[in-house]
Amino acid sequence: MSTSLFEMSSVEQQATLGFPEPLTEKYRPRTFDGFVGLEKPRKVMGKLAANPFPSAWLFIGSSGTGKTTLALALAEAIPAELHHIPSQECNLENIERVRRTCQYVPMEGKRMHLIVVDEADRMTDAAQVSLLSKLDSTNFPPNTIFVFTSNDSTRLEPRFLSRLSVLEFSSYGIAKEASELLARVWDAETDGSVERPNFARIVKESNNNVREALNRLQVEIMMA
Repeated sequence: MSTSLFEMSSVEQQATLGFPEPLTEKYRPRTFDGFVGLEKPRKVMGKLAANPFPSAWLFIGSSGTGKTTLALALAEAIPAELHHIPSQECNLENIERVRRTCQYVPMEGKRMHLIVVDEADRMTDAAQVSLLSKLDSTNFPPNTIFVFTSNDSTRLEPRFLSRLSVLEFSSYGIAKEASELLARVWDAETDGSVERPNFARIVKESNNNVREALNRLQVEIMMA
């Protein structure tokens, strides 16, 4: 069955209708090899994709380090049926709904279910309590991987954290690779007739946040 245009995200609609994409989406990594830095998370998720098993993970790190993007790349690599729950919608009702869906075999062509919960530290207390039993080995949904993302763990209770395998996402040491990425994007998006900006400065002013750096570069390209 084909997907209705109205069921797509705004970015997917733009691509379908032939509109330009923002740089953050156009150059979003779709595979593990496309990421800047993140050697440990990429290695661990690569092994999980090659041999997937029911498990629960916490991707923790500052904004813009690629937590959600790596989860989406994992879904494509397995491949897995994706259930994406934004933080504002992570309540008891949606957790129960997705849990029921994961009781069934994944859709055709998919090996697992993958539940991604963004900004897990902002989920409702009821949702977090409900997940305690669902993440327990006696009640874990079959053929399902959970990935929770969060900037920090201070609002996540110890019982919840104890059920997760934690991967830390850091932007430390990626300045050189991020600058090289901006240079490649600049060369691909411009005709080379204007002076190149200082890519290292853009990365530094973005505090090594690749998403922010790409947004800043987009302004530079539009001014060129």
